[in-house]
Amino acid sequence: HLIHGSSEGRFSVTYCPGHLSREQIESVRFRYHDIRDAIKKYNPDKMKDGFNEMPDGEKVFYISNPSLGLWSSREHLG
Repeated sequence: HLIHGSSEGRFSVTYCPGHLSREQIESVRFRYHDIRDAIKKYNPDKMKDGFNEMPDGEKVFYISNPSLGLWSSREHLG
């Protein structure tokens, strides 16, 4: 199932599930992105846990293990 709780407007949540439809993702007010496009742009083999700056200047926060990442401390994320 999808993440519990709310971003409370502090950040956006984008799901790239590969097995759920755009309609399913957007029905719970999250953003949808196609998994194939996401892997090309945000290659998990090149991302590090925590903040990453993309070549186009976009700043993203990457969590390699989403079940643990939102509860991690600053010390673990650098």
